[in-house]
Amino acid sequence: MAIYHLCIKIVSRGKGKSAVAASAYRSGEKIKNEYDGIVHDFTRKGGIAHTEILLPQNAPEEFSNRSVLWNSVEKIEKSKNSQLAREIEIALPKELDREKQINLVREYVKENFVKVGMCADIALHDKNDGNPHAHILLTMRPLNEDKTWGAKSKKEYILDENGEKVKLKNGNYKTRKINTTDWNEQGKAEQWRKAWADITNKYLEENSIQEKVDHRSYQRQGIEQIPTIHLGVSASQMEKKGIATDRGNINREIKHQNMILREISRRIKALLNWIRRIGKEEKSENQNTKSTLPPKGNLQSIFENLIRKNADNNNTDLEKYIESYQLLKEKNITSLSELKENIVTLRDKNYKTTRALKDTEKKIDEKTQLIDQSEKYLKYKDIYKAYAKLKKIKQEDFYNEHTAKLILFESARKHLKEHLGESKTLNISKWKSELTTLKKDKKSLYSKILEIREEVEQAEKVKTCIEQLQEQEKQLSQVKRNELDL
Repeated sequence: MAIYHLCIKIVSRGKGKSAVAASAYRSGEKIKNEYDGIVHDFTRKGGIAHTEILLPQNAPEEFSNRSVLWNSVEKIEKSKNSQLAREIEIALPKELDREKQINLVREYVKENFVKVGMCADIALHDKNDGNPHAHILLTMRPLNEDKTWGAKSKKEYILDENGEKVKLKNGNYKTRKINTTDWNEQGKAEQWRKAWADITNKYLEENSIQEKVDHRSYQRQGIEQIPTIHLGVSASQMEKKGIATDRGNINREIKHQNMILREISRRIKALLNWIRRIGKEEKSENQNTKSTLPPKGNLQSIFENLIRKNADNNNTDLEKYIESYQLLKEKNITSLSELKENIVTLRDKNYKTTRALKDTEKKIDEKTQLIDQSEKYLKYKDIYKAYAKLKKIKQEDFYNEHTAKLILFESARKHLKEHLGESKTLNISKWKSELTTLKKDKKSLYSKILEIREEVEQAEKVKTCIEQLQEQEKQLSQVKRNELDL
């Protein structure tokens, strides 16, 4: 099944990142960073399926060498907190062969990035674990017509109502920063996300694959469904080998819940469509057209008569009539319009409970990640401290020896900073207690969903009984017509 995944990140020097290191890691190459003298050697990294560099027309030819390209970027960026590159990570459709995956990524990159002046460094990764994906490193500074780096922004004087420059107390003039490109505008991310969905669907269709991807969230698509959680590389590999993981079990539970939610929504929709059809038949009857509707009396009275008539002849539907009568009596439903109101209420209840279940599942996932990342942070903190204390000349060997642990630490630190802000307190025991409460809430909400399914089933039995009455009325009407003909 084709899945949609597109993640946009910034490679920032201020966060201890390097464009050279990022490129070397993703391409599986050995590149020396001229900015700090560190050599990044990832030639032993596996799973590199394809790499290439795509350049705009006004880029120097030597930029086709990734070492030259990214060292040039490192050199032009002077600030300690410079944004060096933009990375876009995308999941590739497993339904396409390697050549078509490469063509897909290449076309997407050319149309959306290279065309507007960015240099792109592409790396396709595939470890045959069912997770083929691509990393696209993009330059963030425009190129001039003479193939030199241009400015990311420029200053513009702010003018007063008379069109004069506004002078500040320190003698300088008031200015504002104007970006020279629109690459950092908020709407660009949405544009790039949609473009990837569109071109992926085009390739799937051209290859007679029915699957489609959508860049929008379930909520924006109007789908009341609980999103599955991200497995991660480790869990994904274990699941592929048939080894169950905690995150895999969570996703299986979510998929089962989604199946039930879709089933309930479909059945409620069918009930409401039936009620609307009943309404049209009532309108038809008012226009003196023969109708097969049951008598317009009290629905409870109708079912009482049905039960009485069938009590002594061992009718197989007797139990169904009794259950339907009990539902009508319990809900105080005496007419078809009141039955419709009950089904609408059921639909609204299902919608609210589903939303609450989605919100709770999201909170559970966030809390679980917070606990997991906190534990990883504490586990690898000492290794990072040892790495940070070393001189730069010795850091390379240490990094190569402890790459996975240092990457996990950096990832955990970044996650905690994003979700905790300036707070440095890791309240793991408190979060675990909150997680237990959330799981209890989820269990309670799921029980409500199952109760709603039972109520839907009861309403369907009422529908079946009324349809049987309609059929009986139809047959009686036919008998009477035949007698009149005779």
